[in-house]
Amino acid sequence: MDRPLKIGLFSPYDHAFHGGVRNHINQIAHQFRSWDHEVRIVAPCSSPESIKDPDFIPMGKPVPLPTAGSVARVSLSVWITPNIKNVLEDEGFDVVHIHEPCAGMVPLGTLSSLNPRTTVNVATFHSYRGRRTWWAIGSDKLVDPLIRRLHGRIAVSEPAMQFISKHFPGDYKVIPNGIDVDEFALAEPLPELRDGKINLLFLGRLEKRKGLKYLLLAHSRLKWDFPNLRLIVVGPGEPDAECYRIMSERNLQDVIFTGRVSDEMRARYFKSADIYCSPAVDKESFGIVLLEAMAAGAPVVATDIVGYASVIEHGRDGLLVPPKDETALAETIHALLMDPALRRRLSEQGIRTADSFRWERVAARVLDYYNELVPSPYAAAKL
Repeated sequence: MDRPLKIGLFSPYDHAFHGGVRNHINQIAHQFRSWDHEVRIVAPCSSPESIKDPDFIPMGKPVPLPTAGSVARVSLSVWITPNIKNVLEDEGFDVVHIHEPCAGMVPLGTLSSLNPRTTVNVATFHSYRGRRTWWAIGSDKLVDPLIRRLHGRIAVSEPAMQFISKHFPGDYKVIPNGIDVDEFALAEPLPELRDGKINLLFLGRLEKRKGLKYLLLAHSRLKWDFPNLRLIVVGPGEPDAECYRIMSERNLQDVIFTGRVSDEMRARYFKSADIYCSPAVDKESFGIVLLEAMAAGAPVVATDIVGYASVIEHGRDGLLVPPKDETALAETIHALLMDPALRRRLSEQGIRTADSFRWERVAARVLDYYNELVPSPYAAAKL
């Protein structure tokens, strides 16, 4: 671009609540601003006073909605559409970039208010499948005219592109999520965890689809050969009844539950891990958490699901195991614990892999995509 752009980033999710899409938008906004572009973020928000970004525009109150074993916080109010129209008219964006355009009323209200002749309109599709927040899917014929207002479509992974193109065929650009590599690479390990024990880390929401119970079962097997092995579980939520039953029946003592932690502490837990394991069973469109572990130098063991396999090449920068298979999970972790050279090799390659997902590189690819779309006849009147 030969001049700064004014860019509107529209999100369906509660901007006061930690999540992958919120983090993606914040990081992209930060990078664009560092290159002198003007950016507004528009999203529902449960506590606008907690947002420090002066260019954030709250749009409606989110409500919790069960989705794919998780809870999404989106606005379902049709009454916010006039407010969205006012924002679009008042701000005069050069580029309107909508994230998860079928998830909740902020994206759908934005789509319905777009003027394809005065702005470059782009959407990023994050989800893989199984998300009830995609309540507009199933009404494809009604939503398709809105999707056609877009000049560009981005998917964060091949699985995400395959999923959404079944509903809305068209051309998609695959641009992955990014990570703040230095945040994890330069983090300090937690001194209380450098006590000679082996740290096996699980980090994620305590939801059934994240597969914690399979890691607990694997951990109980591993303790026979590695009595100094410690499982650290980091993330919001409570273990379900099945997890409590496993811990009770197998008398698992060396399991630490930290609950929700700050971003800084997340990085320090990754840096303290001897092995990071994600036993998720499905519905992951991208393995951002795997990249964070790699950036911290932790060898990774993860399940062989499409979102993770798009990030990890088995045996090169991590190890993949079948989902819901605690035996294979235990055997793979066992082999890794017995092979320091393999741990070192996976760690070194993982660091290199993570570096290719720096936000600077990801944001540059998004900006290049905007640039491809500017010559569109729809945008020529303004750009």
